[in-house]
Amino acid sequence: MRFASLGSGSEGNALVVEAGSGATVTRVLLDCGFSAREAERRLLRAGVAADALDAILITHEHSDHIGSALTLARRWSIPLYMSWGTARAVGADDAGVDLRVLWGDETVAIGELGVLPYTVPHDAREPLQFVFTDGASRLGVLTDVGEATSHIGTVLGGCDALVLEFNHDRDMLATSRYPASLKARIGGSHGHLSNEAAAGILSGLDRSRLRHIVAAHLSRENNTPELAHAAVAAVLGNAVTEIGVASQDEGFDWLAL
Repeated sequence: MRFASLGSGSEGNALVVEAGSGATVTRVLLDCGFSAREAERRLLRAGVAADALDAILITHEHSDHIGSALTLARRWSIPLYMSWGTARAVGADDAGVDLRVLWGDETVAIGELGVLPYTVPHDAREPLQFVFTDGASRLGVLTDVGEATSHIGTVLGGCDALVLEFNHDRDMLATSRYPASLKARIGGSHGHLSNEAAAGILSGLDRSRLRHIVAAHLSRENNTPELAHAAVAAVLGNAVTEIGVASQDEGFDWLAL
């Protein structure tokens, strides 16, 4: 199994996950928060044609995650997976797409991949985050979440790789030019994870198998790659784990498990 980000942040998010080999390769796109043209361009940059995708999965209805997902699903006849709440929020239930409804904590098989959607607190209608497995390794993804829950810790424990939100530095957010209402939303229990909160989640996980961690969904205005990296490193100490930071423009290149 391997995975790569096409871009990560408030201007658009997309993650490609691939499993198998040869003719049995399964490729899925988690979120598609870009225009159709830009999503296709970024896919090709990663060496993936849009018509090679076996599925598009959506975490929730916010524009930086849903983007052109319906357009690409129709254009290339790609099955589109999301919760029923998300489907209703974006009109996917009446959009001429091959809609597959996901339910929290019910694993589905998509080709060579096992996909576990799990529920999280975020200000969306029925948001989900995901764990992927090829039967040997597990990749956990957690972005767009307001606070830690015991369920999150249970689901993400024992993963071989994590893509984890480190959205903002609390001091930078507090002193930013954002209006008070937006600061409250971002820092609230259904908003986004600060570096400190994300590090707290990471510190409480079973990290015995962890080989890769990528800090993702960083705010351009209220965080820096250096601060996010330092927050991860403070938890991991001397553990032999590769630390990466996803960017808005480049995402990150393929990582293999």
